[in-house]
Amino acid sequence: MFVFVVGLLYFYAVGSGRIVRGHDAKGTRFVCSAIPKNVDPSCSFPPNPMQSTSAQEDELKGTVMQLRETVLQQRETIVNQQGTIKELTSKLSRCETSALDSPNDGKYPGQGLWRQDYGKNTMGDLPRDPAETIDHLGKTMQSLKDRLGNLEQIRTNGSAAAPSGEMRDLLKGRLSELEKQLLGKVAELEEEKSQLYNETTAHRQRTENTLNQLLERITELERGNSKFKSPEEFKLSLPLRTNYLYGRIKKSLPEMYAFTICMWLKSSASPGIGTPFSYGVPGQANEIVLIEWGTNPMELLVNDKVAQLPLSVGDGHWHHVCITWTTRDGYWEAYQDGEKLGSGENLAPWHPIKPGGAIILGQEQDIVGGRFDATQAFVGELSQFNVWDRVLRPADIEGLANCSSYMPGNVVPWVDSNVEVFGGATKWALEMCEDRVYDS
Repeated sequence: MFVFVVGLLYFYAVGSGRIVRGHDAKGTRFVCSAIPKNVDPSCSFPPNPMQSTSAQEDELKGTVMQLRETVLQQRETIVNQQGTIKELTSKLSRCETSALDSPNDGKYPGQGLWRQDYGKNTMGDLPRDPAETIDHLGKTMQSLKDRLGNLEQIRTNGSAAAPSGEMRDLLKGRLSELEKQLLGKVAELEEEKSQLYNETTAHRQRTENTLNQLLERITELERGNSKFKSPEEFKLSLPLRTNYLYGRIKKSLPEMYAFTICMWLKSSASPGIGTPFSYGVPGQANEIVLIEWGTNPMELLVNDKVAQLPLSVGDGHWHHVCITWTTRDGYWEAYQDGEKLGSGENLAPWHPIKPGGAIILGQEQDIVGGRFDATQAFVGELSQFNVWDRVLRPADIEGLANCSSYMPGNVVPWVDSNVEVFGGATKWALEMCEDRVYDS
């Protein structure tokens, strides 16, 4: 570039007609003059008046100095630009190298362009012409811009295939949250499964108990060992007030939270008909008792708690008696001949009937199954003693009382094989509904 500028100055000086060659030691200077072509240089020519003009020399010197300063400035600018371009090229090469290592499979747009440019020395020898240098620098900068654009596009497209660290952390957190939700849902389903299994087991147990009771009932009916026309068509006779005449139910009661007990009674004993039945368990002989003792009204005892019943059955005729009770608030009801005559509450509330006791017909127990008191004994006849573990509807009780329906107890049914007699108590055949019509 410097040689080019010096040549330019040389031609400029020739065109003006003179070149300063230098000075000798005495201050003499030599001037070169232009002569026509094919002329002998030894000939004398008149001096050019422009060569003697000092003002023109000064102007030429100024022009040369300006050109020199311009050349130096352009050279410095070119050096600076070369350093910047080299630094950008180095950075681009590193970026392109990392982009080449990423799994892009060469599918990103514009990839071929930057691969072709990769490794190319864009900093070759610059043209010596300033105009060409500027043009070349412009092309180089445009090439760098294109490569930067391609690299940004590659990184943008590659972000979908290779998430950044921040994106990976976000996805990992989201997956952890979803996993926690899934584990919580699985725990809820396991708990529901356990509850459903428990409910199914309890329901299956109740079904099996019901089936066993029906099987026992069918077995008793199929035995045909009863001396009566039908296993349930009989009555228990207790003619004397003693402490040794009684009947005993072979079956016991399960734990119950409600009950209905119905029976037919016929008595004319005085004072009071005594104890038609009692149920005692270990630790509580008066778990359930129905008693009319002395001049007292008929009473119902549950867990030795007492409720007086507005019933009157001591007229020597058959009467249908039903009592219901539930542990909820200790609510009770009393029916005579299908009609509800009384009800109340707070009779041993929230107390479940205990299982495994003894059911005695005709006597009140002081210990489980014994120690009877003759003054409390039932005198008369008793039939159709049935026990349910629920409260029957009034319509069901009315149907039993007027003989329009037959519904044996689901806990204790009245059948011949289920009743034992002791001390001279007897069982007699009885068609209850026909005898009741005849008695009335």
